[in-house]
Amino acid sequence: MEIGTGSGYQAAILAEIVSSVFTVEILPELAERSRRTLERAGYRNIYFRTGNGRDGWPEEAPFDAIVVTAAPRQTPPLLLDQLAEGGRLLVPLGSGPDQNLVRLTKLGGQLRRETIMPVRFVPFLEEKER
Repeated sequence: MEIGTGSGYQAAILAEIVSSVFTVEILPELAERSRRTLERAGYRNIYFRTGNGRDGWPEEAPFDAIVVTAAPRQTPPLLLDQLAEGGRLLVPLGSGPDQNLVRLTKLGGQLRRETIMPVRFVPFLEEKER
């Protein structure tokens, strides 16, 4: 699952290497534009949802991998709930210039956290911020 469809570029890359991509975008206009673009490009294994990425896509869970493309201050708990055993969640955490790319791996029902590197992503939007 991808949180933050944006232009759809990353969803297209992911769709080339996995069987299906579920992508969530909070901005309706951007979500629709990306959907149209990727469908015109012939992608049939990308599934789109417009909504708050914090909610994920519980109907399709669990996910082997979740990629978040905007920086929340903390990992959204519902995304952790939707991560499969052995699954990985990649998320930029923090605000402003103080962000780190973090990989969370669910093993034995526990989360293993690895800080990979400093990064700078756009902030994670909430419904009220749109």
